Amino acid sequence: MIFLTTLPLFWIMISASRGGHWGAWMPSSISAFEGTCVSIPCRFDFPDELRPAVVHGVWYFNSPYPKNYPPVVFKSRTQVVHESFQGRSRLLGDLGLRNCTLLLSSLSPELGGKYYFRGDLGGYNQYTFSEHSVLDIINTPNIVVPPEVVVGSEVEVSCMVPDNCPELRPELSWLGHEGLGEPSVLGRLREDEGTWVQVSLLHFVPTREANGHRLGCQASFPNTTLQFEGYASLDVKYPPVIVEMNASVEAIEGSHVSLLCGADSNPLPLLTWMRDGTVLREAVAESLFLDLEEVTPAEDGVYACLAENAYGQDNRTVGLSVMYAPRKPMVNGTMVAVEGEMVSILCSTQSNPDPILTIFKEKQILATVIYESELQLELPAVTPEDDGEYWCVAENQYGQRATTFNLSVECSVPVLSACGQGFAHVLPLLEWFHLSHPESLGGMLSLCITLVAPLILLESHCAAARDTVQCLCVVKSNPEPSVAFELPSRNVTVNETEREFVYSERSGLLLTSILTLRGQAQAPPRVICTAHNLYGTKSLELPFQGAHRLMWAKIGPVGAVGAFAILIATVCYITQTRRKKNVTESPSFSAGDNPPVLFSSDFRISGAPEKYESREVSTLE
Repeated sequence: MIFLTTLPLFWIMISASRGGHWGAWMPSSISAFEGTCVSIPCRFDFPDELRPAVVHGVWYFNSPYPKNYPPVVFKSRTQVVHESFQGRSRLLGDLGLRNCTLLLSSLSPELGGKYYFRGDLGGYNQYTFSEHSVLDIINTPNIVVPPEVVVGSEVEVSCMVPDNCPELRPELSWLGHEGLGEPSVLGRLREDEGTWVQVSLLHFVPTREANGHRLGCQASFPNTTLQFEGYASLDVKYPPVIVEMNASVEAIEGSHVSLLCGADSNPLPLLTWMRDGTVLREAVAESLFLDLEEVTPAEDGVYACLAENAYGQDNRTVGLSVMYAPRKPMVNGTMVAVEGEMVSILCSTQSNPDPILTIFKEKQILATVIYESELQLELPAVTPEDDGEYWCVAENQYGQRATTFNLSVECSVPVLSACGQGFAHVLPLLEWFHLSHPESLGGMLSLCITLVAPLILLESHCAAARDTVQCLCVVKSNPEPSVAFELPSRNVTVNETEREFVYSERSGLLLTSILTLRGQAQAPPRVICTAHNLYGTKSLELPFQGAHRLMWAKIGPVGAVGAFAILIATVCYITQTRRKKNVTESPSFSAGDNPPVLFSSDFRISGAPEKYESREVSTLE
């Protein structure tokens, strides 16, 4: 603090002391530049009753006691001084007027220290005063900066230098103040203890760019080469500003993502990464990384970085988009329909970016959309030709997934209705006949049959090669059957769950199961294939290749047509006979009772059906 005092306390104390006691008054500390001079103001007093004729005095350096032989700075009686002070010290005050002011010239660092005054009134009337002054030899001006400099608030910076040399007066100038403000010289001011200072002031409003700025003050003495400089770095406090951050980030699912947030502030900010109000990471630092290992679509979203300190805060956001291949499509719609009905099937998936969705049947594209997550397939009036397996495929640049589903079309009018309900007993046989000899029916009939109970196709057989036997059982049914192989001679039954022996593959409504038996050195065993679902069970002893063919293969197409006609006539006769006898027989199954079943399996890019390992089965009412 700077004081401009017209009547210093020092002189008030001197005036009040008149009257009588030993005492001295001088500044407790005083400073001066090296190479200049310093005047140490001093007043002393003694009892009035002593009334000395002559008053002498001595200045000692660093000790008040003569018995310690301290260096003599000045001595009025003999003018004998210590060699360090020869030609450098003289008394400015009049001891008779109780003024003991001392002048030291050509200051050097070794002259810095404590100075004591001793009054000598003659005889025993000598007194060394405990009061003393500490001289500090300096080389730099003192720049005073407020304890807190805040951006946007005006501050006052002062440059202060001692002005206690009557022979040399300092002049002040600012260094590096360009852009801050114009300095003003306050002038020569007197301090509390009677010392003097030169003061220059600089007023400015700091900016964040001024933080760390090196501001200097120079003290020079005219007509000399003496120049002294001092510097201070500005510590400007300001709120955070986020200066470094990722732009929007796109990352592939499973990759590593690193988000960076950097802020400029003083003091350092508390950086916090957040998402949806949850703190993910925070630290007091200039920059902070948020590392995401093996990102998932669940981490897709907006991330916020908050920077704050005692002077304010800032925040910014960055979007993370996780790119991934389509998920397995979901199919929701009608899987069983009556001929002529409208069918609507919805296929949906999730991916980023949105996929190309396609529904096709037997490599024929039925519907497709681009960059949509849903695809609607509508069939206004289904026909038996619409029955079968369909694929819904979703694809983007990161991958492809698909789902298969079956559409079952039931007949609106029962087959051969003239034969009555009794015809239901021979539906499996007719289906077998149709599958074995489709050319035999020609234009006679247009069968529309919904399969229910399992049907083991005639290509089922066994074959032996060396010590290995392989049996093939091909079953057509809806819903999907379970298949087992029985070896009666060995009292052994093997089913699909025993993958070591049985391999199964599904394609549409056909299930192909292969039994492999190794180490069969003896005659091949009998093998019976049994297929079972909710609507029936079918068993067939599998023939070995080379055995006699069935009758249908021997009689040829013409004979087959004749036999088929005889079979139809026989069935009609039996039915009419039962009606006459009023005997009611319940058919083993009816087409209207068949539950619609949906099969879904993974799609492979090659388009080939995959290995039949697992399926999702759902029944639609």
